[in-house]
Amino acid sequence: MNKLNFYTAKELKPQGWLLRQLEIQAQGLSGNLHKIWPDIKDSAWIGGNREGWERVPYWLDGFIPLAYLLENEDMISDAKRYINAIIAKQADDGWLCPCKKERRSKYDTWALQLLTKVLTVYYECSGDERIPEVIYKGLKNYYELLKSGEISLFGWGKFRWFETFIALNFIKERYNEAWLGELAHILKEQGYDYDKATELWKTPCKVWRFKTHIVNLAMMLKAEAVSCEMLKEEYTDKAEEYRTVLDGFNGTVFEGFTGDECLSGISPVQGTELCSVVEQMYSYEQLYAFTGDNKWAERLEVLAFNALPATLSEDMWAHQYDQMVNQIACEKLFPFSHFGTNGPRAHLFGLEPNFGCCTANFNQGFPKLALSAFMHGGDKVINGIILPSRLNADGISIELKTNYPFENKAQYFIKAEKDFNFVIRIPSFAENVKLNGEERETKDIELHLEKGESKIQLEFSVPVRLKDRPDGLKTVQAGSLIFSLPIKFEEKRIEYTRNGVERKYPYCDYELIPKSDWNYAFGGTDFSLKFNGIGEYPFSVSKPPVTVTADMVKINWGTRIKLKTVCRKAPKSLKPLSKKEKIELFPYGCAKLRMTEMPLVNITE
Repeated sequence: MNKLNFYTAKELKPQGWLLRQLEIQAQGLSGNLHKIWPDIKDSAWIGGNREGWERVPYWLDGFIPLAYLLENEDMISDAKRYINAIIAKQADDGWLCPCKKERRSKYDTWALQLLTKVLTVYYECSGDERIPEVIYKGLKNYYELLKSGEISLFGWGKFRWFETFIALNFIKERYNEAWLGELAHILKEQGYDYDKATELWKTPCKVWRFKTHIVNLAMMLKAEAVSCEMLKEEYTDKAEEYRTVLDGFNGTVFEGFTGDECLSGISPVQGTELCSVVEQMYSYEQLYAFTGDNKWAERLEVLAFNALPATLSEDMWAHQYDQMVNQIACEKLFPFSHFGTNGPRAHLFGLEPNFGCCTANFNQGFPKLALSAFMHGGDKVINGIILPSRLNADGISIELKTNYPFENKAQYFIKAEKDFNFVIRIPSFAENVKLNGEERETKDIELHLEKGESKIQLEFSVPVRLKDRPDGLKTVQAGSLIFSLPIKFEEKRIEYTRNGVERKYPYCDYELIPKSDWNYAFGGTDFSLKFNGIGEYPFSVSKPPVTVTADMVKINWGTRIKLKTVCRKAPKSLKPLSKKEKIELFPYGCAKLRMTEMPLVNITE
């Protein structure tokens, strides 16, 4: 294994379209949640009377790196206000959560596991030297309470025990005391062993279980990578073993899994919870850093460039709880919910379409992706994800100008005060790779760069191909981008107040009502890819940065019985109902209503 290290938000900055995406995020729900949502604004974490469990830590997990990546002083000040309040309330014995002492045994310590992870994120961004001691005291108290039996793992904490290891690894580098190893083993012993659940993943059913909960499973993928060193266990790539089962029985075209809210099987019309998307991204970031294995970086790209933007409004003021690969409408489901364990509004866009976890947690997606563009290990600097970025660390400055993944070119402008080795990860799907005009093999490019200035120009092509999906369906993919038939829609705003939480524009609920035909199949395999330039919104609903023109033909697809706003899993008939039409397919992340998996039919002209 070639273990890699992340750069900090001070050393690595977004540029180009990625900077614009983070600015949109800051101007939208992420940057304003503490002003409008009582569970953040009036949280018990800062002395209020609202939720004092996962929502503030979830939100801070993304808000903190977002603030520091953008160098937004107002946001940084707000982040510090929350962190200062949390530190000020830490009990003398180290307990960190807003819970009375006599209630600790009934408090699900998933919130503590999450908070200690968030504090490491804050330290990496701010350099605040109070943080190591705060985490040390919090974890030492956790150890003492667990060892004595005063508390134990249950509920979410039992199924997310490995999340604690982000902070444990952080503290071990600074203190390396014996009790840390003991705590590691206690957590694993009391935590759930997912080896016992794999058979359940093969036959999803509409029963809510921790063992099949999609967010637990997305987090779980990194468990071995983050814990094995502390546990003194050999790394066996358990994540690949788990992922293979999950993908085989619940996989989606965007490298995620169905889970609405628990595993939902192989189907383009089942949902995928937004929390699972960002947590799976984070797992892949950690897996790539721990192993240096390119497969995790490539899977990360597909998730990040498709599933994440697809489930967010282009202005990032609203999100879905569940997205569907074939999503012909986002209207309240009636007379029953189509989703296995979620309600009839889970696929609407809004402030809190189902549960509030995604409202707080989606914030980490793009900021942590930005912090994964460059990593370092040994004497190497590695560009793992081609993203427009600027790196300035250890006497090395690299400016990466690129529109990737919308366009397959990249320019590197490098200034170095010393010699160093530079690695560029080349995606496995790349063709015709050229470096400074010279043809190269499709594999990582490794260069020894000498002190001074260097300029590197990279370009490659990606084939537009039909990818096979279950039930005889196919999807169009070009590189990391998946393409969908976009469905025009009318946006219906729904403003109301419930349980003291106001929904009003721009953070009201939105139904998306289809206004164009969606019952299509692929009518051929002749595709053309066109780069259109990146506008105000990188994942624009109306002006996508790249499109694929395809031959399409109408068929009798059909909707689910008694649910006219959900299409069938597979079409009723493959008989063409029209002549071929040339239609522009949009990137999956741009098409909020879409048909993505469709059959290929034979056309006799």
